[in-house]
Amino acid sequence: MDGLRRILGFVWILLGLAAGYYFLVSQAIPQFQSDNSEDLVPAIIYTFVLTPIITGGLIVFGVYALQGEYDRRKIDE
Repeated sequence: MDGLRRILGFVWILLGLAAGYYFLVSQAIPQFQSDNSEDLVPAIIYTFVLTPIITGGLIVFGVYALQGEYDRRKIDE
């Protein structure tokens, strides 16, 4: 089971990178390029607030899983 947790850590890292790419390419950049001035505030929020929090959280969770922080042996000790 600990091996599965480590493999899923790699999945979490990839998911974090995919989420960051999605937020920037699909959400923020089109709103920055929009001629509508009302789109600027959500673009800034996507770029500087949501993307770092979501991407960073998923990647850190994945790194901890890869390092074995969630292994059952460590929890029982």
